[in-house]
Amino acid sequence: MLQAAAKYRTSAYVVLSLTTGIRTEEARALRWDHVDLEAGTVAVWRSVRSHGDVKTEKSRRTLRLPQAAVEALREQLERQADDRLKAGTLWRDNGLVFTTSLGGPLDPGNVRRAFRAICKAAKIGERWTPRELRTSFVSLMSHQGISTEEIARIVGHSSTRTTEVIYRKELRPVITTGAEVMDDLFRSGTVQYPIDPVDAHQERRERLA
Repeated sequence: MLQAAAKYRTSAYVVLSLTTGIRTEEARALRWDHVDLEAGTVAVWRSVRSHGDVKTEKSRRTLRLPQAAVEALREQLERQADDRLKAGTLWRDNGLVFTTSLGGPLDPGNVRRAFRAICKAAKIGERWTPRELRTSFVSLMSHQGISTEEIARIVGHSSTRTTEVIYRKELRPVITTGAEVMDDLFRSGTVQYPIDPVDAHQERRERLA
């Protein structure tokens, strides 16, 4: 999909959404003064909701950008500079990262049409919506073993319960603590087995004495 998106003016929108998991309304409201390409960070503090703020208090977050997103945003900055020159006096300077060719804000219809075209070019069908990028991010994070707590923090959910309810099909819960402890014990050779439970209990009492 990313290869197919490279040919479209919304390519940076797709890359940013897929690699950071930000909401589509957050991406459309993103301003350049909230992006630091040198530091590689993005401050997700606004959305296109009626009050202009993000969904919840925990939705306000600053994220480290993956390198692919940094490169895509640099290209977007250059593309926007070209649009500004072509538009001349018609350009609307509102500081947004993602705009129309005249600098105006993108509406949901703009984004949906562009995303359908990208999906068609990628030969994955046209039934997908921009929100699938956020869903894909959650799925990829989960499959890499990232905890639900951390995923919730990254995507700006108020609690892990929200993440679990909305993305229950994408999450792959893996409890690794027991395995990690056992691996460390057996690797170090400190375990003598079979272990008598009475001896184990006595050893604990002696340690606590």
